[in-house]
Amino acid sequence: METCILKQDFGFYKMYNIGADEMQERKLLLFIMDGVGDRPIPELGGKTPLEAAKTLTMDKLAQLGITGHLHTIGQGITPGSDTAHLALFGYNPYEVYTGRGPFEAAGTDVSVKPGDIAFRTNMATIKDGIILDRRAGRISEGTLEIEQALQNIRIEDIETIFKVGIDHRASLVLRGPGLSNNVTGNDPKIENKKPNPIIPTSLEAEKTARVLKQFIREASEIMASLEINQKRISKNKLPANYLLVRGAGKAPHLENFQTKYGLTAECVAGGGLYKGVASICGMKINNNHAGTGGVPTDLHSKVKAVMKSLQRSQFVFLHVKGTDNFGHDNKPLQKMEFIDEIDIAIEPFLELLPETIICITGDHSTPCVMRDHSSDPLPVLIVGEGVRPDQVTEFGERPTMRGGLGHLIGQQLIPLMLGIAGRVHKFGA
Repeated sequence: METCILKQDFGFYKMYNIGADEMQERKLLLFIMDGVGDRPIPELGGKTPLEAAKTLTMDKLAQLGITGHLHTIGQGITPGSDTAHLALFGYNPYEVYTGRGPFEAAGTDVSVKPGDIAFRTNMATIKDGIILDRRAGRISEGTLEIEQALQNIRIEDIETIFKVGIDHRASLVLRGPGLSNNVTGNDPKIENKKPNPIIPTSLEAEKTARVLKQFIREASEIMASLEINQKRISKNKLPANYLLVRGAGKAPHLENFQTKYGLTAECVAGGGLYKGVASICGMKINNNHAGTGGVPTDLHSKVKAVMKSLQRSQFVFLHVKGTDNFGHDNKPLQKMEFIDEIDIAIEPFLELLPETIICITGDHSTPCVMRDHSSDPLPVLIVGEGVRPDQVTEFGERPTMRGGLGHLIGQQLIPLMLGIAGRVHKFGA
């Protein structure tokens, strides 16, 4: 078996595999509540949704463990979900990030090949050239009909691959010669505006921009005529009659997670992006659960899947998305109640102690008042055999400010967990 040695370089930790006679068998569980961080809410008595929630399990884990504050990428930086997860998995996003599109595509089981250009895509509603809803009323039914209708569209010598994900989300891949990811998207990220123009930002991207614009035109015509959209209109629902694209990217080159850390790894997630990042990193995807990657979802099913994954793999990544959704929708009470549900669902994690090293945190803050990601730090806890507990007794943004971990960045998390688990060699004599 293999283990790892750490090298600190400009504040980041890089991992180097070396041989080992024996490896400790303690396993690692990284649980990410997407967008869990927030700001004080007057309606919640000046508490954040996490602080106001009934988190008996998380508080117990905080009491048994060590806590602190985390910026996934760095102080003053507002992370995207993709770059945040790269950092949490120990990769430097400034070195490896090539755009969100390839991760979205991988999360919908599209294999992004060298030379492909992938885009994050929304099925949206447009009328008279104006975007009425970027998510087509959060469409959740009939999307496979849209996917099938948009197959086999060829623009010039370029093949297009369109694959739906969860609800309004989808991925688009362009495959063929002479493509570039140096193009802007058409998504203005707000409603009641015209789509942004698709513009090449380099000479070699002119073909890509031309092909992309033509595909969107043809797709829009096809979508408008589909039965699913006629039915939605008859029921006073918004039709999915337009595609908004952004996050152009080419396939990234990432060191395999198992090679990097000497750990077999699995991912339990519902959202395509998170499965995509994990897949490109080399983790196996456990889809044997009823989690949706949104709300509603089956949290207990995902926890059961985690317990199964831990029986066969040394590292498991669990992702829950709903906390982020409620932040984006400015629904603090619902965000608090969803955290209540999470806390109940993860009670079985107490049974994993002390042998399993458990880390709980988020990928970024999504304050309800902002309806978007922010650069605010996140609470983080690590618990398991070898941890020296601090004096913190509650898991929340302000209680963990007093924690023994102090301030961390995302790339430090897995090395810390490995060190606690006894899975690293001494550096030096």
